[in-house]
Amino acid sequence: MAKIVLKIDVDTLRGTREGVPNLLAALAEHEAQATFLFSLGPDHTGWALKRVFRPGFLKKVSRTSVVEHYGFKTLMYGTLLPGPDIGRRAAGVMRTVQDAGHETGIHTWDHTYWQDNVRTRDAAWTQRQMSQAYARFTQIFGAPPLTHGAAGWQMNNDAFRQIDAWGMKYASDGRGTAPHYPIVDGVRLKHVQMPTTLPTVDELLGIDGRDIDGVAEHLLALTRDPAQHHVFTLHAELEGQKLAPLFRQLLAGWRRQGHDLVTMGQYYETLDLASLPAHPVVWGEIPGRSGDLILEGQAAA
Repeated sequence: MAKIVLKIDVDTLRGTREGVPNLLAALAEHEAQATFLFSLGPDHTGWALKRVFRPGFLKKVSRTSVVEHYGFKTLMYGTLLPGPDIGRRAAGVMRTVQDAGHETGIHTWDHTYWQDNVRTRDAAWTQRQMSQAYARFTQIFGAPPLTHGAAGWQMNNDAFRQIDAWGMKYASDGRGTAPHYPIVDGVRLKHVQMPTTLPTVDELLGIDGRDIDGVAEHLLALTRDPAQHHVFTLHAELEGQKLAPLFRQLLAGWRRQGHDLVTMGQYYETLDLASLPAHPVVWGEIPGRSGDLILEGQAAA
């Protein structure tokens, strides 16, 4: 049967402390495995408020009740309140993920700072941000990270090359349809990209009047094919908290459909690496999400 990779982005201190334990309980209940990608440095979520002028941002905020899901205090980090260091204050929670047998990896050092700046920054800035995350991860877990999943699906060419420099075999930094080798500046890189293939909950909620049940029904309809593998990205701040019942609906539904619920690493081990295509890294829009993000381009000839 098809595999569904559960890729969990953990963006904030609250998401780490509250959302992660809730997700661990749901995963254990359904005997599912997942990859948790952690934000390891300061929580500056409040800086994201400047996106208010980005096309589509206000519409997304109104649909997904940002204050309700993230909490007022979190939205003040970096503005009225100093940004807490997530890796220092929640390292113990992060290690419980590893102790429970799930995969862990790097999401980012500073989620908001990376997401709003990486596209236009140079190699030195990129290397500095990624090195801080790598060092903190290694300090917390006692071993280097095996994988990476970019905050907000935002990258630059130097960031992709850094994944190769680290020797990572696989990552999930963009959106697309299937695993492939990324092409950057005309060069095929060594690691495999496993893009997010399914829409996220916050991209679906409220669209065409969809409520929680409607979102679950829509996602389960997309995974009916018993031969089609998928990567699903969820967030500790959403499915790990207010939308936890929705996540349990999805887990139960995917089990009924017969899917294996796995980590990125488990999925990677099943791939025929020699047959994977190469795709250029491109930018584009995704329905329900504001701004451009990394997409899987057309396969190289």
